[in-house]
Amino acid sequence: MTAPPCEDVAVRAEGLTKRYGKTYALDDCDLVLPSGHVVALVGPNGAGKTTLLRLISGLLRPTSGRVSVLGVTAPAGTVDIADTAAALARVGYVAQEHPLYRRFTVSELLRFGRELNPGWDADLGRERLADLDIPLDRRAAELSGGQQAQVALVLALAKRPRLLVLDEPLAQLDPLARREFLSTLMAAVAEDGITVLFSSHVVSELERVCDWLVLIAGGRIHLSSDVDTLLADHRLLVGPRNGHDETLGSAEGVLTVALGARHVNVVARTGTGPVSPGWEAHPLGLEDLVHAYLQHARTAPPAPAKEVRLP
Repeated sequence: MTAPPCEDVAVRAEGLTKRYGKTYALDDCDLVLPSGHVVALVGPNGAGKTTLLRLISGLLRPTSGRVSVLGVTAPAGTVDIADTAAALARVGYVAQEHPLYRRFTVSELLRFGRELNPGWDADLGRERLADLDIPLDRRAAELSGGQQAQVALVLALAKRPRLLVLDEPLAQLDPLARREFLSTLMAAVAEDGITVLFSSHVVSELERVCDWLVLIAGGRIHLSSDVDTLLADHRLLVGPRNGHDETLGSAEGVLTVALGARHVNVVARTGTGPVSPGWEAHPLGLEDLVHAYLQHARTAPPAPAKEVRLP
């Protein structure tokens, strides 16, 4: 897709690389995320998701490359956004562990946040916690996992960020707590129009809230596009076996091929046009599309598939 103009870009990464010794956590990544979207960041364990989120949030320094956040680029002589307080003041971050000072009460956590953040909105924090029935006098250690996740999210939102970065916030939550967390998140998105970058393995939950997808595997960005376009452009094709099916996997636009006794199932970028005679086209859900791209990424270079026409 064509990159949006600079004023509409929440995150821009160019050649972003993070290396630990000889191991690359991220390898020469380019990425443009438009503002105002809820972005799903997906990939297998060890793909580089947390590294990317921490670089964007200023918690890590890249080995090379540069990242711009909300139009602010690291100043000359530096390589990362961590040296730019103007950008970091507008970024909220929630880690997978929902780290809170366990001996602090919720009220003390709010007061602590106020002291650290110049744009702190104390009323917003208290109102959201009241809506969630979370007592202000309760210590963090005494809260359930779901309540701790909600408090961590409210603390990030009370900062009044323009970009909210969430690293696997649903991983340790039960289904009800997940829905409550996502409900709080989407209410904030609707009210404040913030950009959200959301890493999670729970693709079925992401499908309900996200409108932009970034797929990362092996430390490389393999896909970045709006969800509606992706779902419209990709389909499951079902056709007859013809003796040449083994070559389908190398065709442009083909992501996966599954051979049956009489039929072959192909996930491919086909566009919206008609398919070849003898083939049937079926729509894909986001979870099926993500799984197809992850399978494709194991052997393919990080480039978007082109449209395909099957014989």
